[in-house]
Amino acid sequence: MTQTAPASTAIPRTPRQAGRVHRAWFVAAVAFVTIIGAAAFASLPGLLIEPLHQEFDWSRGTIGFAISVNLALYGLTAPFAAALMDRFGIRRVVALALLVISGGSVATVWMTAAWQLVLFWGVLVGLGSGSMALAFAATVTNRWFTARRGLVTGILTAAGASGQLVFLPLLSWLVEHHGWRPAAVTVSLAALAVAPFVWLLLRDHPADVGLAPYGGTYADKPAPVPGAARRAVTVLLKAARTGPFWLLAGTFAICGASTNGLVKTHFVPAAHDHGMPVTAAAGLLAVIGVFDVVGTVASGWFTDRFEARRLLAVYYALRGVSLLFLPMLLAPSVQPPMIFFIVFYGLDWVATVPPTIALCREHYGEDGAIVFGWVLASHQVGAAVVAFLGGLARDVFGSYDVVWYASGALCAMAALMSMVIRRRPAPAATVVPAGA
Repeated sequence: MTQTAPASTAIPRTPRQAGRVHRAWFVAAVAFVTIIGAAAFASLPGLLIEPLHQEFDWSRGTIGFAISVNLALYGLTAPFAAALMDRFGIRRVVALALLVISGGSVATVWMTAAWQLVLFWGVLVGLGSGSMALAFAATVTNRWFTARRGLVTGILTAAGASGQLVFLPLLSWLVEHHGWRPAAVTVSLAALAVAPFVWLLLRDHPADVGLAPYGGTYADKPAPVPGAARRAVTVLLKAARTGPFWLLAGTFAICGASTNGLVKTHFVPAAHDHGMPVTAAAGLLAVIGVFDVVGTVASGWFTDRFEARRLLAVYYALRGVSLLFLPMLLAPSVQPPMIFFIVFYGLDWVATVPPTIALCREHYGEDGAIVFGWVLASHQVGAAVVAFLGGLARDVFGSYDVVWYASGALCAMAALMSMVIRRRPAPAATVVPAGA
């Protein structure tokens, strides 16, 4: 017995690195594919506005409200999902979330009233997608990686854009030729197909397979953390007493308003207002997804090397300038200036995520993933507000122009707010990766 016990404790503590790819990269690959499969739900809302308006005679404001509920719950669920992952494990939370997304999406096929759209797409898909939010990427990165965290965060963030690239052309073709119901079923099947993949292949912690995190030293798997909801609220109350939290939450709210709330939700109907076919407009959004992958991975690489707050300021400033020019570029056909906008905007789409996660980690240490969940909640609240107001503005003014200009001005404000975030002293920052 005296020989067996030391051997069992010594073996797991020896990181297995030589001559093989670290298991962390396989876990990141599983997370990447999972986020791609779940991204179908994020591709559909902008394609639903016109078909639902025509079939049910619901106003764009009403449809926008259902989408805003989805976006708000997507964000508000994220911090609780991060805490639930600490309590029950990543695998269980994500698999259940995918099943909820699948059920909510397929239920819309039988809806006949606007409140059902709010319930099925707004509430159910919103809750499920919130557990598949970027807090999932942050949790995987924090647990499995000590080195290359910025790069991995960029890659996992880009997975959502890759899913958009995969699903947008297909869903827009289905909506155009077969109606919105087959598109909703496709979203349901995509989420359902990924759930077994998560359950069989994803692992919660490096210690589950006797490994150290990539670039780090071995540590025993922490005990499950009880009181997930209480912890999420406690972390919020603690972070809310600090200035960086409010600056990060404010800038990320503007990020959500200018991306998911505005462009992802209203670009297709706005382009269609100018005579552009729905499939062409959806194709442009898919191209944004192509360049989003490049921009987000590059942003992760930059975040490992440059000051995160300065990166944020540059990203928001460039995004604001591009949005101010967009109303002049919309036309019945795709012209070279529009292509330039799509490329430029795509590179910037979620490039803000890696430096935002890095700042949460820098200022809040082991609570960084939960703090980022709350920051992400502000992102989605911003998106929800603009998703609703964008549709309302279209109903009132007959145009989206005022929304484009207002979003450009907000991005300029976000750039200034980013520069106000103070750097955390270096000695405290070096403690964070050790998870002490």
